[in-house]
Amino acid sequence: MTELPSPDRQTPDALMLFGFWYRAISSAELTRNRLHKAMLLEIPLVLGRDPQGRAFALRDACPHRGMPLSCGHFDGKDIECSYHGWKFAAHTGQCQLIPSLTADQKLKVDRIYAGSYACEEHDDFVWVFIPEPSPAGAGFTKTAEPPFPAPRVPTFSDKYKIAHLTADLPCNVDHGIIGLMDPAHGPFVHQAWWWRTQKSIHEKQKHFEPIPNGFRMSAHTPSPNSAPYKLLRLYADADSITTTIDFVLPNLRLETIRAGKYWFSSLTTVTPITRDHCRIDVVACWNLFRWIPFAPELLKFVFAKFVEQDRQTMEDQSEGLKHNPHLMLIDDADRPAKWYFQLKAAHLESRRSGTEMQHPMVGPVTLKWRS
Repeated sequence: MTELPSPDRQTPDALMLFGFWYRAISSAELTRNRLHKAMLLEIPLVLGRDPQGRAFALRDACPHRGMPLSCGHFDGKDIECSYHGWKFAAHTGQCQLIPSLTADQKLKVDRIYAGSYACEEHDDFVWVFIPEPSPAGAGFTKTAEPPFPAPRVPTFSDKYKIAHLTADLPCNVDHGIIGLMDPAHGPFVHQAWWWRTQKSIHEKQKHFEPIPNGFRMSAHTPSPNSAPYKLLRLYADADSITTTIDFVLPNLRLETIRAGKYWFSSLTTVTPITRDHCRIDVVACWNLFRWIPFAPELLKFVFAKFVEQDRQTMEDQSEGLKHNPHLMLIDDADRPAKWYFQLKAAHLESRRSGTEMQHPMVGPVTLKWRS
């Protein structure tokens, strides 16, 4: 396999990717009759729900004098700025009223917009589409429709359970993402008697293939040293149990486990909040073990353990990264991280040049590591 020439990307550049959907807030947090603040890609947002329950998102700054709109009042239709009373339609950001104007002043109020962002809500989260930034001083206009829908957790039957978990990570998005796809840290970071230990380390061989904007760990039998694999054998023969893992720009990790008619799937994202702060969100769906009482609570407990172990690792790592050490990425265990940086660079170059994105993988690849 030949790969694109790649510059030294051993130190992540923390550049954030625009033109994608990002998880902004969990559905449970976005209550009606009040405004909520969020930050995505260093953009302050104000979010809320209209009386019909539909989510909306605006830039949290009045275009008049910059007052946060989250300080204002929402009447179910418009947001009123607390400074001068300017009103903006919640879903479009279009200005509805400027109280200080007199009858003879002809300012075309409806041509003024607060920045608004497309929203979709599913799988227990509100997603917001963050477009490419406009030129400085260009102001805002009516929001264009996103070119593609927000991601969803894959489901394979009508009846299933769902659970989600969120945790902040004290690192930039690049470190969060390459930690998410790292295949070698499990026996050291995620040790547990009910999961696996360092004694279970053995050589693994996995096949990878390119997919649009990402790469796939091809369908394979789950590792026999993991507890979930042993439980899945209650449902299906060992050879019929398969796992597929995708990574797709800008920040999506999708995992699907199939065991006959039974399945488990998850969509994990690492969302950039600022250049040195990101957030991991996990949503899982499954029709396995539906007969077990408190199954969602049990799964959330397991997820919480994993995510807290990752969060603590990122916190510890951030101490070392303060001193800007020289970092290394090795083959084969770090090859997915290399692909991520190459995909990101190829995407940015495609946006810059207006040419088709050149994928860093030209065909299937087999990698080996011990974990």
